[in-house]
Amino acid sequence: MTGVTGDLGPRVPVGVDEEFLRQHVRSVPDYPVPGVTFLDITPLLASARAYRMAVDALREAVANISFDLVLGIEARGFLLAAPLALELGKGFIPARKPGKLPLTTARVDYQLEYGAAAIEIHEDAVAPGQRVLIVDDVLATGGTSAAAAQLVGRLGGEVVGFAYLIEIGVLEGRRRLGDRPVHAILRY
Repeated sequence: MTGVTGDLGPRVPVGVDEEFLRQHVRSVPDYPVPGVTFLDITPLLASARAYRMAVDALREAVANISFDLVLGIEARGFLLAAPLALELGKGFIPARKPGKLPLTTARVDYQLEYGAAAIEIHEDAVAPGQRVLIVDDVLATGGTSAAAAQLVGRLGGEVVGFAYLIEIGVLEGRRRLGDRPVHAILRY
C-alpha cells in the first residue's frame, strides 16, 4: 500500500508522481549492518524536481494539522523538515545526536532496529503548550520519533503529528507513536 496515510486512510497527494519519487530512492542492502536494507534518499535530494515534489507532498499531507513548530530529526530529517517549516511559516527545531548542540539539552536514550542511540534538543526549544510536528525521512521502528516526542512532552509541548517521506510498514513503527496522525508519502 502506498500514498499518504492519515486519519482517512491511504491517499496520494495531488501532483505527486509516486513512481517518479520511488525511482529516486535507492535500496542499499546490508547497510549500516548486515541484514538491514537502507533506503537512501540522496538521489531524490539531487533531483530538484523530486525534492520539490517530496516537500510539496509533505506540506499537503499536514495541511489539516495545526502546529507551531517543526522538529526535524538528524540528519536527513533536517533536509525535509527545514524547507517544510519555511514554506509553512513555522519555526524549526533540530533534534540532534548527543554533544552536537551548544547549550543545555534534554536527552532521551532509545533503541534502533540495529542498536542503541540517543537524541537531544535544547531545553528552551519548545515552550509549554506549543504544538509540534515531527518530521523525518524514514519511519522504521518508530524509536527515534517516539524519543523525539518524549523530549517535546518533557518540555511541556504537545506533539500533534508525524510526517515522513518513507514508511517501512513491516516494522510497524507507527504503533509506537500513539494515536496522533502519522503521514507517509511512500510505503515500503
